[in-house]
Amino acid sequence: MLKGHWRKRTLGLAILCAAVCLRPAAVRAQEDVNSLKAELQAQKQKQAELTDRINQLEARQKLKEKSLNEKIEQATAPKPEEKKADVIPESLKWASKLTWSGDLRYRYEYIDDDGADSEDRHRNRIRARLGLGVKVNDEWNLGFRIATGNGEVSGDPVSTNQTLDEAFSKKPFWLDQAYFGYHPQWFKGFTVLGGKMENPFYKVGKNELIWDSDLTPEGVALTYGLSLCEKTTLNWAAGGFWVNEESSGGDTSLWGIQAHLKHQFSKPTYLLGGAGWYDYGNIQGQESLAAEWNENTGAFFGNTKAGTVFALDYDLLELFAEFGAELAKLPVAVFGNYVQNTAANDEDTGWLVGLQVNKAKDPGSWQFEWDYRDLERDAVVGQFTSSDFIGGGTGGEGHRFALGYVLAKNVATNFTYYRNEFDRPGIEGEKYDRFQFDVAVKF
Repeated sequence: MLKGHWRKRTLGLAILCAAVCLRPAAVRAQEDVNSLKAELQAQKQKQAELTDRINQLEARQKLKEKSLNEKIEQATAPKPEEKKADVIPESLKWASKLTWSGDLRYRYEYIDDDGADSEDRHRNRIRARLGLGVKVNDEWNLGFRIATGNGEVSGDPVSTNQTLDEAFSKKPFWLDQAYFGYHPQWFKGFTVLGGKMENPFYKVGKNELIWDSDLTPEGVALTYGLSLCEKTTLNWAAGGFWVNEESSGGDTSLWGIQAHLKHQFSKPTYLLGGAGWYDYGNIQGQESLAAEWNENTGAFFGNTKAGTVFALDYDLLELFAEFGAELAKLPVAVFGNYVQNTAANDEDTGWLVGLQVNKAKDPGSWQFEWDYRDLERDAVVGQFTSSDFIGGGTGGEGHRFALGYVLAKNVATNFTYYRNEFDRPGIEGEKYDRFQFDVAVKF
């Protein structure tokens, strides 16, 4: 019985020992399984990351290969034939030396002249000009221009307007310019002009106190521009012009010289001043100059006459100045011009003051001008002064207002109004009003 008791006890202890020994092994096995699962999951994650990285590398490699292939294709592709520079045939090389220019102006005009017997006047006018410049060589050039105009014998020297009337008749063209220019390379800034040319004398504010803007004198002129220092320049012009040639007796001529200095302060501020001398030869005692181009008139345009000839000589002294600056971000210029006929004893002076605001250059830009002048009867030769102020000539005073606007490139409009008063015997104190509206197109 005692032996059986020990057997049972020994068996229980064996079972207990086995249980104690077997339990940790099971736990360890489960932990090993869990660790294996975690490691497997980590391996999967790394494999996914590695796959994604490989895909990215493959995509980049494809882009590089595509770019490289495109460059190789561009480099190996046959190049198109390069465009050959235009070659001017020898027979047409003269055409490259030509420069064309021209313009057409349409004008509506209203005139209220209390000094005339006629009623108020309304008229439409055109001005057409066509110019050709020719470069002969590095030192010589030629210039030609034809223009419309009025005249029974030849064209009016101070107007290129042609009135639209006379039953749709054809309108004449006149030779307006024909000259040569010599610009010696050994004398920089010096020019010789010969023929029928643009007026070489400078006009402050482009005013017309002495010379109409359409006047193209005939003869020989010299011009020279010299830089005295960095900001100061000297310009002068001289000329001898043939006003009228007579088969018998003396010819009427004009000799002139003018000089002006310009000093440029900080841009756009500048100051300009100058003087001129103009001597008419053999004009006293001559018949009307207007009769040379219009046989139906013997007008003296306000100048004093003795019967049917000029009563006086004309030797003109001119002084002028101009000041330019910027005001409210707009370019502004004020100017003045004075002239005296030193060969006359009375009614011998003229003066003008003016203002210009802004510049009409680009589309949408505008320009305003104003001037006031007082021009006595024998201050200048009436034939060559403005053809619009008091209807042309001397013996008057008054205002001119102008407003220009650029509609488009090379297309502009302009409004001009003259409010003048006569100072001539017989019509002294009479009013003269003139309104003009222009549309001008040029190339």
